[in-house]
Amino acid sequence: MARLHEAPRTPHDGATHEPAPPTRAEPPERTARRARPDAPRRQARRARAPRRCLDTPRWPEPPSLHPHPFAPPLWNNGFMREIEPLFVGRTFDDFLFRPQHSPVRRRRDVGLTMPLVKGIDLALPVLGANMDTVVGAEMAKALALEGGIGFLHRNCSIAEQAKHVRYVKTRHSYVIEEPAVLERAATLGEAWAAMLRLNASSFLIEREKGSGILDGIYSHRDMPLDRESDARPVSDFMTPRERLVTDSPAVTLEEAERTMFEHRIEKLPLVDDENRICGLVTMRDLKLYKQKPHSTKDARGRLRVGAAVGAAGDYLERATALVEQEVDVLLLDVAHADSDLAAAAVAALRKQHEGLRLVVGNVATGEGAARLADGGADAIKIGVGPGRGCRTRLETGTGVPQLQAVREAYLATEGRVPIIADGGIKDDKDLFLAIACGASTVMLGSLLSGTDEAPGLLVEDPETHQKMKLYRGMTSPEAVADGTEDEEIAEALRTPAEGQSMRVPYVGSVVGILARIRGHLQSAVSYAGESELQKAHCRMAREPEKYLIPLSGASRRESFRR
Repeated sequence: MARLHEAPRTPHDGATHEPAPPTRAEPPERTARRARPDAPRRQARRARAPRRCLDTPRWPEPPSLHPHPFAPPLWNNGFMREIEPLFVGRTFDDFLFRPQHSPVRRRRDVGLTMPLVKGIDLALPVLGANMDTVVGAEMAKALALEGGIGFLHRNCSIAEQAKHVRYVKTRHSYVIEEPAVLERAATLGEAWAAMLRLNASSFLIEREKGSGILDGIYSHRDMPLDRESDARPVSDFMTPRERLVTDSPAVTLEEAERTMFEHRIEKLPLVDDENRICGLVTMRDLKLYKQKPHSTKDARGRLRVGAAVGAAGDYLERATALVEQEVDVLLLDVAHADSDLAAAAVAALRKQHEGLRLVVGNVATGEGAARLADGGADAIKIGVGPGRGCRTRLETGTGVPQLQAVREAYLATEGRVPIIADGGIKDDKDLFLAIACGASTVMLGSLLSGTDEAPGLLVEDPETHQKMKLYRGMTSPEAVADGTEDEEIAEALRTPAEGQSMRVPYVGSVVGILARIRGHLQSAVSYAGESELQKAHCRMAREPEKYLIPLSGASRRESFRR
């Protein structure tokens, strides 16, 4: 067995290794004074004794990981041979990265595109967490417009979640393929109610209900200021068909923009040769397309959105409803996805929906990530217990420090599937460190929960009068109660909670938060010596020990305490 004061040995390669040199040289005279009379015989016995080889080799570790000579080994399990000792027990505040020579002239030109799954790239590698105080329909829409993507939570009915998917998919597109339609006999009161229900500002008017024959358009400019005419039909106020400018479904975006500008109109209905409604182009969407060229859209120009399902109960029915509404990616959301339950759910979803893009999580070990990759996951979500709303580590003692977990998953999957770092992000620097160490994208919860677009309740602190929003983990008692039928609440609450609720500061629109994150990520890429985040990820994840500096307590205070 290795002595406590011996230097670490190199990995066993079948050869006999000489003893490591002493860690501290002593003067020859001191060595001579301490020499025992039987020293030659003792040295000879040690030379003849066979050297013991351990099944688990003692890998060399950086001096910073063993500040004290009696410090025990940091790991001894089989899989951990794959991860560099630099990462063991470490997370985001344990590192800085060494600045490199930069080719960047303007940081705003730095590209941040990273893959979510095969076929979906994000111009901003930020995902909204599938939590009922983080991502609703408005947050999902805002994230997609800014280049990220949101995952709609499943703490609601199947119909409600499917409705939110449809809302995001129909808000903005090159062509609105299913515009809001009313029959000409509908009353103004019905039009008002439909506008509130659909969050629409105008309707195409069809001749008869279900006919699809364009008869006019009714917009906010045609609405009377009072409600005395609610019983009158919309045909009395609409712009009739003969005054409308229309085009064919084959029109290009450039042609549509030119037509709308020439006629000074904001909406261009698309009709076929039989005057049937085929779509709608709006000036607002065309301007948005130019203002936000990096928004996350599908091939038809519609915003992309993800949604979560479970691994038990009605999860197959829920997945089918979401796929019918053309969700772009599903998230199999399980607290402990390295399980037979999750594996069976993945297989069932794959069998029922071929070609489905499927993210699976959460796991925190390399072995778990490898099993999910082998089982058919298109991306793997990493993190057990690092988030502010989660108490799993406190209540069960389970988890892996988040940066170590990300690194394990990256090494275990060998780049076959993208890695999503979920949880533990407190500062903008943490996003870049997660990506530099192996993640492709980062999922955010509490950092987004204080925004206007988050569904959480806005309250005012009675003492400080500061505006706050409520944020909660999805296994908190409040979230469990809200997502459970009344007759099942008592049974659901019998399971001890592993989540918690809290208040977070109100910070305004998420657009400002995402702009700040984008700017800091671009600066980090420049400091890393690259012009694109993808290149920085590939280079630093290949040799992280070349770029990362482990921090002592003093250097951590110097870096992060202000």
